[in-house]
Amino acid sequence: PACGSGSLLLRALNETARDTVVGIYGQEKDLATINMARMNMILHGLYYADLKHGDTLNSPLHKTGFTLDTFDYIVANPPFSLKKWMKSALPNGQFKRWTANAVPPQSKGDYAFLLHILESLKSNGKGAVILPHGVLFRGNVEKGEAEAVIRKSLVEKKVIKGIIGLPANLFFGTGIPACIIILDKEHAKESKGIFMIDAKDGFVKDGSKNRLREQDIQRIFDAWESQDNIPHYSRLVPYSEIQKNEFNLNIPRYIQPKSTEIQQDLFAHLHG
Repeated sequence: PACGSGSLLLRALNETARDTVVGIYGQEKDLATINMARMNMILHGLYYADLKHGDTLNSPLHKTGFTLDTFDYIVANPPFSLKKWMKSALPNGQFKRWTANAVPPQSKGDYAFLLHILESLKSNGKGAVILPHGVLFRGNVEKGEAEAVIRKSLVEKKVIKGIIGLPANLFFGTGIPACIIILDKEHAKESKGIFMIDAKDGFVKDGSKNRLREQDIQRIFDAWESQDNIPHYSRLVPYSEIQKNEFNLNIPRYIQPKSTEIQQDLFAHLHG
């Protein structure tokens, strides 16, 4: 939905089996960037890629009438907390992405992208989207604040399979911490909880930014594949516990961070 120069689409394509026939679709509202994405696809021999120029949230172009086209997999790294994102989205048809009492706030478009992705997935589809960490806890359910209401609805539908907390200062243009939210429609009914990974401490300084090392990525991958509970790192959080926390998904509520306090042996200090 915000394909940029197409690099994330290409990375996703590289993960597919070589004999698999894959279609690539994307939309980007910046004209110079979508032209760069088209050139990127041509350089990789992907002449069939269907990349369109336009505002995905207000005027999605992969559609049939007023029904969004659906996909097997969706990956996205949309702009964080996009302000004044909604122009004609409501009067021009919602495409079933949000309801009147749960429209993402104008000041932050994060959930608008997430809901668009969810509506664009097939019934057995899966998605992964990078969003600012604030989407996990902003708003209050009892006060009826939009982001909290949307988050509660997503948890109750059991479509969030996992959340991976990333280090701060990882992306260019912002220093705030981000997370990967993984959506899974196929296994929603039998889901017992949300698998959370706290990967915020696994990085190396690289100039003014932080960077994930191969070992950090591998650790995330191994934890996700095994779905094991690893102290201070990963855990399957049951829905009952999330409900008790008023649908707050902030990872430190569920995964205790390692203590950085230096343990002192007082007896040794006194007696040598």
